[in-house]
Amino acid sequence: MAVLLGWALVAAAAPVAVVEMRGPISPASSEQLSRALDGAQAKGAVLLVLQLDTPGGLDTSMRDMIRAILASPVPVACYVAPSGARAASAGTYLMYASHIAAMAPGTNLGAATPVSIGLGGAEPEPASPRDKSAAKPSGKGADNAPPSSAESLRAKVMQDSAAYLRSLAQMRGRNAAWAEQAVLRSVSLSADEALKLKVIDLVAVDIADLLHQADGRTVRTAAGERRLALADAQVYVVERTWHNRLLGAVADPNVAVMLMMLGIYGLLFEFYNPGMALPGVAGAICLLLSAYGLHLLPVNYAGVLLMLVGVAFMVAEAFFPTFGALGVGGVVAFVAGALMLVDAQEAPGVAVSWQVVTPLGVFSALLLFGLGTMALRARRRPPVAGAEAMVGGVAEALEDFAGGGWVTTAGERWHGRCGVPLKRGEKLRIVRVDGLTLEVEPLKGDP
Repeated sequence: MAVLLGWALVAAAAPVAVVEMRGPISPASSEQLSRALDGAQAKGAVLLVLQLDTPGGLDTSMRDMIRAILASPVPVACYVAPSGARAASAGTYLMYASHIAAMAPGTNLGAATPVSIGLGGAEPEPASPRDKSAAKPSGKGADNAPPSSAESLRAKVMQDSAAYLRSLAQMRGRNAAWAEQAVLRSVSLSADEALKLKVIDLVAVDIADLLHQADGRTVRTAAGERRLALADAQVYVVERTWHNRLLGAVADPNVAVMLMMLGIYGLLFEFYNPGMALPGVAGAICLLLSAYGLHLLPVNYAGVLLMLVGVAFMVAEAFFPTFGALGVGGVVAFVAGALMLVDAQEAPGVAVSWQVVTPLGVFSALLLFGLGTMALRARRRPPVAGAEAMVGGVAEALEDFAGGGWVTTAGERWHGRCGVPLKRGEKLRIVRVDGLTLEVEPLKGDP
């Protein structure tokens, strides 16, 4: 009896892990959840609460997270919180995959349609039967007209996503019919509506209320059925590691664009000032981090090419006097490429913000136009060194000579050549530099 009482106390004291996830679903989100599940299993946690607030995200990362939840021996409660949060698109799939689905008051979920399928962009709303009849083509063979490849691809992706969410709903005993509508018609629900339709299991004000309502429930995990004893559970928050923070930062397209520009500026500065090393090293690191971040995102390569062309035009403006034509074209190409760098339809919530792109483009234009202005001013200035700087200078004859002799200028001894006889000490003007010989003439006005 004492052994059984001790076991019960240990079971009741098992901790509950809480991992907060905000923003778009990305590879950093997948890594964060995987590490949290491993830690929860190692600490013997009775439950892991995934506190979610997301507009959606990458399909590959979402599926990795769902596989981790389904294979986890630790039950997972997906909790949409705080009030005002949402679990849209990919977040809806995570809700259906979790062992317990909960929402705070004033939250919503749904809109699980895969919006980027093919080149057509977002999915149109399904047409009503009346619309279909009105749009139906007439004529012989109209009923047998084969669907286009884009329509076939759209249908395949829609049906695959609907079947995937429906299978998760059937596994967890939730509303499978609404799950299919969330994909096919992009419908959404509030917390109270989701509870009434049995899309979620409970509505909780906070974590403590969630644990109170979930206490005593039995869930089926990869390790079998588990009864949740949460009455005296100690809650701990899983903090993000520096690696996960770095991964999340570089996977942000806004950060990736800024790193790209910093890398390009660093390399250009190194090319202009060879041997400084620091700008080149920092630029190379920024470019590599930017490439890594963009590799994790659904990048539109047309946007990348536009950005590179824009930077090339802005740099060329500093070398070619095109009166701003290359510079303006470069700024336009850079801004357009950055805005279309990541397709927000393929990864909802993951996009380059114009609030970041516009100041970056303006700063780039001002910087390169400033460099171009300084370069033009430098070209107009008279030379200060070399043979060109000597022309027009003053020399002095060191001896009497006719035709050729020795002269001095700026403390240096040169061989001089002149078409008229010269006297020692006579002031001369340098006309031309021919190798190591100065062509001179008497300085007019010399006493």
